[in-house]
Amino acid sequence: MDDKISTIKKWLGTGSINIFGLPMSGKDTQGLRLAKALDAKFLSSGLIIRAKEAETNQGYSEHGALIPTNVFYEWVLPYFERRDLFDYPLILSSIGRWFGEETAVMSAAAGAGHDIKAVVLLDVTEADVEQRFATAKTLNDRGDRKDDNDIETFRTRLAEFKDKTVPVLNHYEELGLLIKVDGAKTRDEVFNEIVEKLYEVASGSLA
Repeated sequence: MDDKISTIKKWLGTGSINIFGLPMSGKDTQGLRLAKALDAKFLSSGLIIRAKEAETNQGYSEHGALIPTNVFYEWVLPYFERRDLFDYPLILSSIGRWFGEETAVMSAAAGAGHDIKAVVLLDVTEADVEQRFATAKTLNDRGDRKDDNDIETFRTRLAEFKDKTVPVLNHYEELGLLIKVDGAKTRDEVFNEIVEKLYEVASGSLA
């Protein structure tokens, strides 16, 4: 595993890996673990947006809808220019979820020296994540998130993914950047598959 991580780090440089998936698919969990393994910085659009909403007393996402693209550009894209991130690779959690935003994301990332090298999709079914949602509500382990208030809000988020984010993923696939991982496995199995598939890409690129 260490040798594979080393190869991925060499290939990635200060580039970025963007992780996507349905709500509750484990994007932040896997993203944080991958960032630690690669000595990278972690950026989550959800965390950034919720912090900005609290700061500005706005609730764009509280009913499950994606924030407007112009607000996304204003709130999230400037993070690529942060000087404390310049010398590090980035692990991104769903940065640019509305079709068309991925072009601006790739441009901003490249302009700051964080070219997007791969896009990982944690592939799970809607039934899987609805079950995870129900379990999380029972355990009360999601905190006070308004976009997780009830199942109808959660299903709005699922619909937004299908309507607005799937075309983003299709675009990344056309560019040869998309890596699909079985997100229904255990957390360790998902992480190991991410590493294996990134290693395959890295080995091919460095050959």
